[in-house]
Amino acid sequence: MGARDTGTEQLIKDTAKRVFFAEGKLHATTQDIADAAGVTRTLLHYYFRSRDILIEKVFREAMQELTARFDAVMGSDLLFKDKIERLIEVYLAEVTEFPYQETFLVTEMILDPSKYHDEDESKKIKKFLKEIKDEMDAGTIKSMDPLQFAINLFSLLTYPLLMAPLHKQMFGLTDSRYNKLIKARKQIIMDLLF
Repeated sequence: MGARDTGTEQLIKDTAKRVFFAEGKLHATTQDIADAAGVTRTLLHYYFRSRDILIEKVFREAMQELTARFDAVMGSDLLFKDKIERLIEVYLAEVTEFPYQETFLVTEMILDPSKYHDEDESKKIKKFLKEIKDEMDAGTIKSMDPLQFAINLFSLLTYPLLMAPLHKQMFGLTDSRYNKLIKARKQIIMDLLF
């Protein structure tokens, strides 16, 4: 068998990410993805053999990319408050482009809780929690269990995104209006946390 055309393989993965993360079609079939990529389903199966294999690759890459963005901010020399502000900016920019990525990742983790575990990431999380504790000890943020601070931060970021379809319908919001609300969250979150 000859060498695979990695450009086509990447096109299929990028299309799957767009379909899952940007369009929110979590139940898209391989035919849906092939059609969106402009390739045949046979060609998609040549590269990925099944929908499950494609989803696994998309999941792994999304987790790696998410982790890399988080690490780039949290591993920087910025002051803690500036790190949190930058993390919010990076996160909100990401979800503006891919509003259903979190839903996809959470859904995949529910289906297989052991799907993503990385010892190196566990160490980085412990370091992040220590930074939170140090800030609490210094009196710059309210004292609580550092996990509560982290959960508050990520809840304030992710909840409005996971609930976007319900919020839009319940409050009669257009996509444009909802996106403006999401963009305004950075300052709201900073004010709540600090």
